[in-house]
Amino acid sequence: MRFSPHAPPPTAPPAAPPSRLHDAALRAAVVLAVCSLVLLALVDVSWHPLVTLDAEVARTTHRWAVAEDGPTAVFRVLTDWFWDPLTLRALTLAVAVWLAWRRGQWWSALWLLGVVVVAALAQQVLKAVVARPRPVWPDPVDHAHYSAFPSGHAMTATVCCGLLLWVLYHQGVGRGVRRAAVTVAAVSVVGVGFTRVWLGVHWLSDVVGGWLLGALVVAAALVVRERLPLLRDSGPRPTARPRTGLRSRP
Repeated sequence: MRFSPHAPPPTAPPAAPPSRLHDAALRAAVVLAVCSLVLLALVDVSWHPLVTLDAEVARTTHRWAVAEDGPTAVFRVLTDWFWDPLTLRALTLAVAVWLAWRRGQWWSALWLLGVVVVAALAQQVLKAVVARPRPVWPDPVDHAHYSAFPSGHAMTATVCCGLLLWVLYHQGVGRGVRRAAVTVAAVSVVGVGFTRVWLGVHWLSDVVGGWLLGALVVAAALVVRERLPLLRDSGPRPTARPRTGLRSRP
């Protein structure tokens, strides 16, 4: 193909505009970051109204936990087995392996695992920096390790459930499956926060902080993924076309 000496040189096609997902995730990340920083500052300075609210909620739920043996036992099973951070991370790992092995989406699988690792590290760093004591009771119904803020259970549940919902959406599952998954995720995220306060191992603001930070991690991860085309592999591994034995004429 020849170009006229007076014709302008060909130009590269314009860059694709940011997707709606990118814009929504970016706006959500900014709002969640501001809310997380505000709550972190209030916790760090022991803001009296927040401390008072945490103490009142903790005393009330602990009184219920001591009086109601049946629900307390159920909540311990849920929080220690089904909604435990190790269980949720293992589930996310299994989904990442499925993405890479069965669907051929290696970059998405690595992105999924990377987000979970970053969230776990950020959670432990914040716990060490804030060093907030957990509630102390003369008659505890459960025990936990490390510092209180943020709640690791709440943050991990938010991160893992958010990522798994993204996987379902990205794989194009049916509307009924998506609705059921959203319901299970919502119950898990809210439920694990409630159980941590009921069992007396976290203050209410610890759980809210875990929710905010977990949602922030998911939103930021989506922004990064939309910014980097390398991470946007899509579709299953292509399959070879069957040979028909026919050749086209020249």
